[in-house]
Amino acid sequence: MIDFTRPEDIDLDASEKALLETFKRNEGNSLKILLSIYKGYYGKLFLSIVFFAIKHSPVWVLPIVTANIINIATERPDNAGMKILVNALFMSFFMIQNIFTNYLHTWLYAKTVRSVEQELRSSLVRKLQQLSISYHNEMQSGRLQSKIMRDVEQIETLSSQIFISVLSILLNIIVAFGVVIFKSLTVFLFFLATIPVAVLLMVSFKSRIKQYNSDFRKEMEETSVRVMEMVELIPVTRAHALEKQETSKIDHQLSNVAQKGLKLDMIQTYFSSISWVAFQLFQVLCLAFTGYLASRGSISVGEVVMYQTYFSSIVNQVSGIITLLPIISKGLESVNSVGDILLCHDVEDNRNKQKIQELTGDITFDHVAFQYYDAESPVLKDVSFHIRPGETVAFVGGSGAGKTTILNLVIGFIKTTEGRILIDGMDLNTLNLQSYRSHIAVVPQQSILFSGTIRDNITYGMNHISDELMNQVVKAANLEELIASLPEGLDTQITEHGNSLSGGQRQRISIARAFVRNPRILILDEATSALDTISEKKIQEAIHNLVQNRTTLIVAHRLSTIRDADRIAVVGNGGIKEFGTYEELMALKGEFYRLKNLQI
Repeated sequence: MIDFTRPEDIDLDASEKALLETFKRNEGNSLKILLSIYKGYYGKLFLSIVFFAIKHSPVWVLPIVTANIINIATERPDNAGMKILVNALFMSFFMIQNIFTNYLHTWLYAKTVRSVEQELRSSLVRKLQQLSISYHNEMQSGRLQSKIMRDVEQIETLSSQIFISVLSILLNIIVAFGVVIFKSLTVFLFFLATIPVAVLLMVSFKSRIKQYNSDFRKEMEETSVRVMEMVELIPVTRAHALEKQETSKIDHQLSNVAQKGLKLDMIQTYFSSISWVAFQLFQVLCLAFTGYLASRGSISVGEVVMYQTYFSSIVNQVSGIITLLPIISKGLESVNSVGDILLCHDVEDNRNKQKIQELTGDITFDHVAFQYYDAESPVLKDVSFHIRPGETVAFVGGSGAGKTTILNLVIGFIKTTEGRILIDGMDLNTLNLQSYRSHIAVVPQQSILFSGTIRDNITYGMNHISDELMNQVVKAANLEELIASLPEGLDTQITEHGNSLSGGQRQRISIARAFVRNPRILILDEATSALDTISEKKIQEAIHNLVQNRTTLIVAHRLSTIRDADRIAVVGNGGIKEFGTYEELMALKGEFYRLKNLQI
């Protein structure tokens, strides 16, 4: 007895559950979400902050040492040389320790941020695996890719700004204010006057910067979608000499991005320029004010330099906060973007549902109806039929009749609007779909292959497949000739989407993948519709081997390919118009007879 290892349910670990809970609890508050996703890393972040403060201390000590040396030089005490040397050695110590503390700070911080970045991407990938097929059909893959890669990168950048740049700014301001208030309350009150100006500037520009960032992000996502579509369509574009038209479309989209980006750049530049001018004027006033105090003898000449240095530091830090606002706004917008996926409720919920250990393949449609949410009329209405275990049933009909909808209902990709589907007498809605699908194999119209070896593509999702079984699968799927012609055999690397192989070869690999899964229910969705006669013959032989002793549902475009089906269902007008054997339907001389004669 062959042991087929099945994929397990996707379970969330504690960190991912905490991450999802964070997004739910703080929905709409991006900053709270950002700070909360680091829960569990607060200890490392605290140590990182401590080492950051120590390594940054030379910036705060230097103005004091500078003031001391200036005062020593102007006052000329007896031991002036020794005092200058002591101050220089004191400053040197603070400089040298930066080497060690900076390393420790960076290691703790980087390890934390990279871990959270990995968890975010992992959670997004897992969530994408749980979201319904309907969600994926509606959401372009380029937009999803942008959220996983670009938005998470923006969140990492935001974290860097908050835990390094903003932290540095706050510490510099706190230390500067602390030293000044200790030295002179009068000068401290002058320093405080910068705060209302900074707040006024930030409030004035915040909403516009946020809106422009949101517009730019959405335009970038749309561009990512368009570029991916363009790359996929290159063979079609080239075949129809549509390069200029396609380039023009992308250029138009890139122009939109450039315009949105320019608007964002200009509002940020305007914001930064006004801030810079305002604070430079404050700095001139500070120099004049402290110079006046020194002329009256209230402070020393060295203290003028010290206050000017600290005020310059405060001005630069406040300007830094203002400059960072657009970057922070962009990062917070990315937090919202990631939350769009993590908080989406359109998921397959398999919790507390019955797991399937064995399946015979008995399928019953009991008065089933289905309508897409945005459609005006149902695709299927009051459809009832029964497929016995091991029976092969082919579904035929015009385009849009509902054939593929029936297959998607059986797979569980979509749910019935009315009625129910019974699998071995059990309502499909009560079953754990992951365990149920482990007994299903699907061979789609367009074979889906990935970069890797032929063996990897055949055994996708299955572990520990023996060489003996692989040889049986290769033979049954009519792949022996192909594998023998390749120098590396099954271990031959194929390109993305299997473009290095012919359509028939790709389809036979898909059939081999179905063989390996040893399914009880087999779904064939127009598996030979786009192939030449020779390829179709080889695939028909492979399919003939595959369907033996399995419940098989086939959607066929070429009616000649379903001659051996046990029964045939003609789908149309929202229901099953005819249902019977090939001979019965031909004798009936109804819809199937008409379709068959049209293809002769």
